[in-house]
Amino acid sequence: MNSAAASLSRRPCVAVRVGTVTVGGNAPIVVQSMTNTDTADPVATASQVAELARAGSELVRITVNTEEAAAAVPRIREMLEAQGVQVPLIGDFHFNGHRLLSKYPACAELLDKYRINPGNVGRGRKKDEQFATIVEMACRYAKPVRIGVNWGSLDQELAVRLMDENARLAAPRPAVEVMYEAMIVSALESAQRAEEIGLGHDRIILSVKMSGVQDLIAVYRKLAARCDYPLHLGLTEAGMGSKGIVASTAALAVLLQEGIGDTIRISLTPEPGGSRSQEVQVAQEILQSMGLRAFTPAVVACPGCGRTSSDYFQHLAQDIQAYLREQMPVWRSRYPGVEALKVAVMGCVVNGPGESKQANIGISLPGTGEIPVAPVYVDGEKTVTLKGDTIAADFQRIVDEYVVRRYGTAG
Repeated sequence: MNSAAASLSRRPCVAVRVGTVTVGGNAPIVVQSMTNTDTADPVATASQVAELARAGSELVRITVNTEEAAAAVPRIREMLEAQGVQVPLIGDFHFNGHRLLSKYPACAELLDKYRINPGNVGRGRKKDEQFATIVEMACRYAKPVRIGVNWGSLDQELAVRLMDENARLAAPRPAVEVMYEAMIVSALESAQRAEEIGLGHDRIILSVKMSGVQDLIAVYRKLAARCDYPLHLGLTEAGMGSKGIVASTAALAVLLQEGIGDTIRISLTPEPGGSRSQEVQVAQEILQSMGLRAFTPAVVACPGCGRTSSDYFQHLAQDIQAYLREQMPVWRSRYPGVEALKVAVMGCVVNGPGESKQANIGISLPGTGEIPVAPVYVDGEKTVTLKGDTIAADFQRIVDEYVVRRYGTAG
C-alpha cells in the first residue's frame, strides 16, 4: 500500500464475520464474485467456485432458487473441501428463500451467509412473514445476512408510497431523488426489522445496487452517511468487456476514494466462452491500482510509440504478467509479501532506465535504431545486460531468483 492510500480514511462501520472472512471494521476490502452455473449441478458449481477462489475471490455467492439447488449445497461443500477450497459460500435467495431454508436445514447450516432482496420476498403480509422466516433461520444458524436492494427489483409498494408522499409536498423533490430515498429506506427499514426479529447488528451487510454510475455514487454516499453497517459495492448489470470494466471502475473508484465500501463485486457479463474469473481480476486490479490492497506483482510497461517498432517488449510484458499471475497461488503461501513486487518492462531508452530503476526489477529493451541490448536493473542498480534470443527466458529466471531471495522465509 502506498503512502497516499495509507492516508485514506475508511468510513467507520461494524465488523461482520462471514465464515473465515471479516467484512467491515478495520479489515481489508474484500473481493467477491458469483457463479453462473446451475447450482443443482454440484459438479459444475463446485468447479466454478474453486476457479473463482483460486483467482482470488474471497467470498463466492451461489444461486439457491430451487429445491434441487438447495439440496445440492451439502454436496458442493463436500466437493470443495475435498479440493482444499475453504472459501465462504453465500446463498442468493429470491422469492422462495423462506421455504428453501426451512425445508433444507443442511443448506441453511452449510452456507456462510444469506443474501435477501427486500423487493423479492413477497408482498404485504406475506412479505413480512417470509422475510421474518429467512432472518429467523439466520439467527438459528448464526449466519450473517446481506440485505441487497436492487434498482431493478425495488419494493414497488414502498416506492409508490414515497412517490405519493413527495407529490403532496409544496415543493416536490425530483423523481430520481425519491427513488434514491426508496432504495435507502428499503435497506435501512429491512435491517431494523431484522434486528427486531433477533439478528445481531454485527451480522448485517447492506447494498443498494444501481446500473448507472452517477446514480450508484449518489445513493451510496447517502446510505453511508445514515448507517454504520458494512457496505457491499457493485454496479449491477455493468455490461460486457471494456464497457463493464470502465463503468464499474468509474463508480467504485470514487466511492472507495471517499472511504465508502467494505466488499466489492464487479458484475461483468462474460464474453462467450470467457472465464468468470475475469471479474475477480478486475476487482483486484481496481483495489491494487488505488493502493488499497496488493494481490499480485505489478507489471509496468510503456504503451509504445514510433521508437518501439518491434513488438518484442509487448510480448515480454504480456508473458511476464501472465507468468506472475499464474505463480501467485503457490507464491502467496511460500513467499509472503511477493504481491508487492513491481516489475518494469520498457521498450526504449527514453523512460526505460528510469522506470526500471523505480521498480524492484526492470528491463529496458532496445527501441528502433538502438543498440540491441537490454540492461536489467534490480532494486535500482544495473546488474546485467541481456542480449540474443534468450532475453525473455533470462529475464524470467532473474525474476524467479529475486522472489526466492527477497521473499523466501530465509530472507
